[in-house]
Amino acid sequence: MSGDTIAAVATALGEGSIAVIRISGPAAVEIVANLFRSKSDLRKVPTHTVHYGKIVDPVQNRVLDEVLVTVMRGPRSYTAEDVVEVSTHGGLIAVKSVLELILRSGVRMAEPGEFTKRAFLNGRIDLTQAEAVMDLIRSRSERAFQLARKQAEGKLSKQIIPLRQKLITLLAHVEVNIDYPEHDTPEMTAAEIRNTCSEVLDRIHALLQTADEGKILREGITTAIVGRPNAGKSSLLNALAGEHKAIVTDIPGTTRDIVEETVTLGGIPLRLLDTAGIRETSDVVEKIGVERSYHVLGEADLILLVINQHEPLHDDERDLLLKLRDRSTIVVVNKIDLPKKTDLSEVEQTYGQDRIVYVSAKEGTGLEDLARAVTRMFFSGKVEASDLTYVSNARHIAALHRAKNALEDAMRAADSDVPIDLIQIDLSAAWEALGEILGDSAGESLLDQIFSQFCLGK
Repeated sequence: MSGDTIAAVATALGEGSIAVIRISGPAAVEIVANLFRSKSDLRKVPTHTVHYGKIVDPVQNRVLDEVLVTVMRGPRSYTAEDVVEVSTHGGLIAVKSVLELILRSGVRMAEPGEFTKRAFLNGRIDLTQAEAVMDLIRSRSERAFQLARKQAEGKLSKQIIPLRQKLITLLAHVEVNIDYPEHDTPEMTAAEIRNTCSEVLDRIHALLQTADEGKILREGITTAIVGRPNAGKSSLLNALAGEHKAIVTDIPGTTRDIVEETVTLGGIPLRLLDTAGIRETSDVVEKIGVERSYHVLGEADLILLVINQHEPLHDDERDLLLKLRDRSTIVVVNKIDLPKKTDLSEVEQTYGQDRIVYVSAKEGTGLEDLARAVTRMFFSGKVEASDLTYVSNARHIAALHRAKNALEDAMRAADSDVPIDLIQIDLSAAWEALGEILGDSAGESLLDQIFSQFCLGK
């Protein structure tokens, strides 16, 4: 960072009522003040105030736009530096002309995520909170947003910091025993090491138990909708999406390629993949669609096997029922608004009532039952407790596993009378792994990788 000032558009590009250009750094106020014509002198205004005026090109003495300028002096700002936000009229021309003028005035364009990176490097937030900012932007459901919001507030950090404190206290005791054996200090025992490691491990295990659910809330469930042609797969996708995303006709085999849509069902984001109807066919194009359907089946986290209750059970459906019974499969009995012609006894024997739901995709009935079935399958019937900290980030999960393995190694070593200086290596590894989550021991390459995923201006 070395004292430079950066700028970028903080709002989405395109037509809109306003656009916001964010400037951060030691020269932010001075540079914008030189371009701003108003009754207010930005150099003298109080922090966290908004001022009306015009941005003027001083060389051409030309007004570029009417703007509102917000001044936020560090450290009480997003980056903990002086921050100025210029709100221009929306639209590419206004934003482009004002941003180019600011950049010509001695400001450089910010890199992706650099504002949040500065907030982290300046100590305003830790790495878990910085990553949560991106999760807030990318949230695809209300529950995912609430999970990210809690992370941004530091809820995970508050779980990790006490664990690191326990380990650093233990490490300090170990080092005293190693470095000053001649001093009158209490001897470190295997029981003490085991007890502290066990306390930390219990909490790590509790966090890791939330990992699967957390990743689902953050990333969603890849869901394949499969079944025979004309079972109502596309109608189900449309019903869940709330709009006509897939073509629906009475002609079997209408869907020949994968149709994708992201929806929220019972607070859980689902990435729906409507597949071609699975059946034996001589049609070359339809055959390719069936092959793609089988490929999607192999990658899906959840399978919705749609059966048309208005027709007798077909051999293709019996084959699918057997093939998919050991997967995360829910049988969706569709078209319950029509007379029943299917004997579902063998379906019920194979799947049980908990994995069968009855819907009319055309009428939109039964979708609540489907939501409950998905929740039971992936969350044991309960999606989220307000006081629960979910671990959802793959990097955090990997670091927790490393800490867990190091602590288990330390406990085994303590039980085997391994020299205490060797046990110290495992304890230090666990402490550092937990520190990686917070960013305390994160290397520059890791930080670059994380913040490069951010959008420009954040």
